[in-house]
Amino acid sequence: MRITDIQRCEVRPGRLVEWTLSPATVAAATALPEDSRPPAYIQESHIRTARCVREDGLFVPTWLGTAFDLPGPVDLDALQEALRTWTVRHETLRSGFRWAGPSGDELRRFTLDAADVSLHREDAGDFDDADELVRHLQDRFDTVADALRWPNLIYTAVVRDDGVSVYMAFDHSNVDAYSLTRIAAEIDELYTAGLAGTEPGSLAPAASYVDFCEIERADADGIDGRHAVVERWREFIQRCDGMLPGFPVDLGVEPGGPLPRQRMLCEPLTDAAEAAAFEAYCRPYGGSMVGLLAATGLIVHELGGQSVYRTVVPFHTRVKSRWNDSVGWYVGGAPIEVPVGRTAGFPETLRAVRAQLQANRSLARMPLARVLRLLGADFRPTSPDLYSIVSYVDTRTFPGAERWAEQRAHALLRVSYGDQVCVWVNRLHEGLWLASRYPDTDVAAKNLRLYVERLRDHIASVAHGSLSAVS
Repeated sequence: MRITDIQRCEVRPGRLVEWTLSPATVAAATALPEDSRPPAYIQESHIRTARCVREDGLFVPTWLGTAFDLPGPVDLDALQEALRTWTVRHETLRSGFRWAGPSGDELRRFTLDAADVSLHREDAGDFDDADELVRHLQDRFDTVADALRWPNLIYTAVVRDDGVSVYMAFDHSNVDAYSLTRIAAEIDELYTAGLAGTEPGSLAPAASYVDFCEIERADADGIDGRHAVVERWREFIQRCDGMLPGFPVDLGVEPGGPLPRQRMLCEPLTDAAEAAAFEAYCRPYGGSMVGLLAATGLIVHELGGQSVYRTVVPFHTRVKSRWNDSVGWYVGGAPIEVPVGRTAGFPETLRAVRAQLQANRSLARMPLARVLRLLGADFRPTSPDLYSIVSYVDTRTFPGAERWAEQRAHALLRVSYGDQVCVWVNRLHEGLWLASRYPDTDVAAKNLRLYVERLRDHIASVAHGSLSAVS
């Protein structure tokens, strides 16, 4: 699935319909007792960061979303029931948090019963201009899918004679990128079954992310500052000058200055043939993710001059198959350190990346927010991103992936403010797709463009069997 923003997902004019959780559902949630299952550390860190940034006087939208088409003419009642059924299916979407405790600084969960969830539909009118519609959608998503309010999700549909485009937005605490890739197929199946008056055929019950949060947090709370995972993070952060690593090139950002606006870059990286050839070359070393990180290390050495590439690699934490169909934020990070001096070639760097990932991947299972708390360091969050990332996911085998082009399906990111660089590379049936958000400075724009061009050159050079440009 292509990752992009609402401005680049080819929104077309039409009649806009919106769904939010109904007033009756909100009232039921207000009266709920506490759910003893705690927030995940990543959820709590996200919400506390949002509050810190808001207290500093800046509103930083961080929602994630999805977009996809359904054929028409649309039955809005059937679509509403599909959306309601899907919401009920994933428990985290009917669960939220309140500030509580003696000082009002503790996050306590509440969770609605499935029977208490209903949607409120509202006709927002006709939009003849696509740009105006995009602005309206972004404003609505910013307002509703906000980390510091509940409910923090919103569903919309742009209705036309030939079909409907569905746009959905969620606060990040409820979804990750992997979750977004599964939404189109599930709602399509629920909607199609509803039109036919049948039961959806392949949707087994989904495990609850709320249950996962309880399990993960209990494990994390069982360690102390002497644990080997904490010690390895301590040593890594010390070698990063006491900070979590940023993207090691000049971004033109003033240290200690105001949080800069961000810009987005998204475009094809390679075609299918080059993606396959690059994967074939990298497979003995661990595959395309290893190749992407190795190429990145060599490029940032060219651009920034550092002799060691230090970064945190994101990994999903769905370590058991029961969580595969679950919507939630199942992400951890593993630190790696790769020598990339002027004598390092591509094969040598591939081997170094593979060794680092093999040694450190298990660290991603321990929530970093728990580690930082045990380190006792002052990591008061001032940006939505604690560190820069380069992510790789092969999405070709995901449910419904073969229909994404036909459905015009996209994963949506909100680009607002931030001082880090986040890069996502997805392998699609059409090839490799790159998306990145980065500080909106002339220096960062120049260096990100250089990074992408050189990354494309590295991959093409490997794919076409000539390593002369990368070794």
